[in-house]
Amino acid sequence: QVQLVESGGGLVQAGASLRLSCTASGRTFSSYAMGWFRQGPGKEREFVARISRNGGRTYYAESVKGRFTISRDNAKNTVYLQMNSLKPEDTAVYYCAAKAGLGSSDPTQVDYWGQGTQVTVSS
Repeated sequence: QVQLVESGGGLVQAGASLRLSCTASGRTFSSYAMGWFRQGPGKEREFVARISRNGGRTYYAESVKGRFTISRDNAKNTVYLQMNSLKPEDTAVYYCAAKAGLGSSDPTQVDYWGQGTQVTVSS
């Protein structure tokens, strides 16, 4: 079992930055590819970014490429999402996700989810 706890959400103005953190329980964090998904009001959950087990590979949704950066610190069992130049359309609940082995951008392939953290961007 892996438990994921997100933090760092909040209310910001357009153009601002936020950094989300997700800390995992257990001693096998480095066995999991990690990712971030989001779900806006009335929308389906969508892929945002993911990172390989050793942090060597990262992948982004086109809508956030160049603005968001995913990273991880396996010594701290933590994955981060640095979000810059935020836009109102980035408003959503952001979920941390863990998948054993190789990562995926498909939310149905996720093994564990965090509880979510709200990000609201005002115009």
